[in-house]
Amino acid sequence: MTDPHKGKLIGASLGPGDPGLITRRAWEALQGPAHWAYPVRRQGDDSYALDIVRRAGLDLPAAHTPLVFPMTHDTEILARYWLQAAHTVHEIVSAGRDVIFLVEGDASTYSTFGHLARTVRALDAAIEVETIAGVPSCHAAAARLGQPLVEGDETLAILPAGYGVDTVERLLPEFDTLVLLKVKPLLDDLIDMLERRGLVAHCRFLEKVGTPQERVVRDIASLKGAKVNYLSLLLVKNPQRPRAAVQRGCRKKTAGVPA
Repeated sequence: MTDPHKGKLIGASLGPGDPGLITRRAWEALQGPAHWAYPVRRQGDDSYALDIVRRAGLDLPAAHTPLVFPMTHDTEILARYWLQAAHTVHEIVSAGRDVIFLVEGDASTYSTFGHLARTVRALDAAIEVETIAGVPSCHAAAARLGQPLVEGDETLAILPAGYGVDTVERLLPEFDTLVLLKVKPLLDDLIDMLERRGLVAHCRFLEKVGTPQERVVRDIASLKGAKVNYLSLLLVKNPQRPRAAVQRGCRKKTAGVPA
């Protein structure tokens, strides 16, 4: 049960970079008196999420706090920083003030907000948590390209490329579209695999979609050996995959009634 005397934690999804994709609900929350919190990799660093809000024309309020979430896969280090951030948030909401945490993309999709919210609730189950939905990067990328992610009964998989090239290749026959996130460390290996599978022409690379630094590359083979940003993805279409209707088998006709 939540405590009405305490503030709440709000995860405000801002979309992947274009301030125009901030939802009305998130915009309203940003106009309120809540204390702003936003992620940084280390103290003194810029915040990508905060930059989206600033480009929307909003000034940083006097009540704001950067929360450090380092770029590491070490779960012990991450847990320590999540706990530190959660204690900071808990102190503010316990004093009766809402905290709005700025989230690039969507707060429920591969977001730091989920870890923060769980840790805050572990400290105090009476804290209310609200998640404001937003536009994920893969949807913005498809819109930027002017192509659908999937249509009809097509299938879609979204996964971090860090699962490995073997995993991606194993999934190719199962899905019509794959969205590969955080491709930076494996990009050359992914391109090699996609070339071998004859799929390079059906792939698109997008980086920082919706920002002034946006990059769209339709010839992904040209990226071999190139440096790319952490905030990048590959959209992989697989026209070689048998259509789902074919895989299920043809429907039978019964008593002259068309299938």
